[in-house]
Parts: sequence; C-alpha cells; structure tokens
Amino acid sequence: MKAITSSSKVRSKKTPAFNVQAFLDSAGVARKVVEYRRSEKIYSQGESATNVLYIQKGGIKLSVVNEVGKEAVVAMLGPGDFFGEGGMAGQLVRMGTATAITPATLLVIEKQEMIRVLHSEHAFSDRFVAYMLSRNIRIEQDLVDQLFNSSEKRLARTLLLLARYGQQDQPQKMVAKISQETLAEMIGTTRSRVNFFMNKFRKLGFIKYNGGLNIDASLLSVVLHE
Repeated sequence: MKAITSSSKVRSKKTPAFNVQAFLDSAGVARKVVEYRRSEKIYSQGESATNVLYIQKGGIKLSVVNEVGKEAVVAMLGPGDFFGEGGMAGQLVRMGTATAITPATLLVIEKQEMIRVLHSEHAFSDRFVAYMLSRNIRIEQDLVDQLFNSSEKRLARTLLLLARYGQQDQPQKMVAKISQETLAEMIGTTRSRVNFFMNKFRKLGFIKYNGGLNIDASLLSVVLHE
C-alpha cells in the first residue's frame, strides 16, 4: 500500500505546460497584435496564405464555401488556438474564411518568422506540433461524430467543445453568442432541429440563457448515453 501511495504522489505532480503566450511575449518573435470586431472577417477563402494567427482573446469561426455557394462551418476556435498555418505546408491561398464571432485579439506572425522560430526554439516547436496533432485528432473525432451519431449528440458535443470542455481544468460556463443557424451548419442539420434540442437541453437544465449561453458539464450525459 505504501508503494502505491508513493507512486500516486509522483504521478500527481504535473509538469507545467509550456506557456505559448509568455514565450511570444518574451522571445522577440516578430509579430503584430490586431483586434477585430464581432462578425469581422480576418481573412477570406482564396486570399494569399502569408501568415499564422494565434488567438489571445475571443472566438473565431472557420468556414468554407463550395462552388454553388453553400457554406459549412468547419471549426470554432478560442484563446490559445493557432489557425491559418496552411501556408507553412505549401498552401498558396486560404482554403476557407476566418470570421470573429466575438470581439477578438490576435497575434499575427508572418509565415517565414514562424518557420524561423519553429527551427530555433525547440520548446515552442514541440508545443506547436503537439497542438497540431491534437487538432488532427479532433478533426477525426468530428468526422466520426458526423457519420455515426445523432444530431442531438452532435449538438451536445459541439456545445461542450465550445465551452472548451476537457481543454481546461475548469471549462468556461458561458460561451460566446452563437446563432442556431451556425450550430446547424456545424452539425449538419436544420435550424428547427437545433431549436428543438436546445429547448430540450434547457428544460433538462443542461444549458441556461442568462445574458449568454451557459453550458453545464452534465450535458456530457447526452454524449455518453447509448
């Protein structure tokens, strides 16, 4: 029993996570800080991919439009997220559009500067690679969710992700204002279905409207329910 207790204590000691923001503030990385209003476009599909962006504050929606003009929301991002990194992998133009869903503050880092920092600062490089791998896993999970889960489960999972459930020690209880139309685009259903399930979640106490949308962790039960 003593050996187990000792081992448990060792495992409970967490190694401090690499602080990306602190590094960007202190390492002399050439970048600029840009603020965006709610609903303002950061870049548009088809524009040159010349920089990488890091979210300090606010929320960002990534969307794509097909050849017949139909829009699909592919990601909702928040503080601590990178986006626009496709140019570093050979993309010459943006594959989608980035729009602020709340007032947002972004760090804009030119592509060549980002490449230089990744080569010279190993701790930052490790953190960035880990972030990109975790986001790829998230994309795979989104695809599985879209293929196999009901629209109710997809909506519940999307709301939990917007609250950054599992990404922080204490997920935020209130999420940025987001329309039911956008939620419908994200999960591949109709606005009327989203409205139906949102009302159901509210009656069950999973969500609340109180100057914004409050998400309770108990909403996870919808995702886990078979």
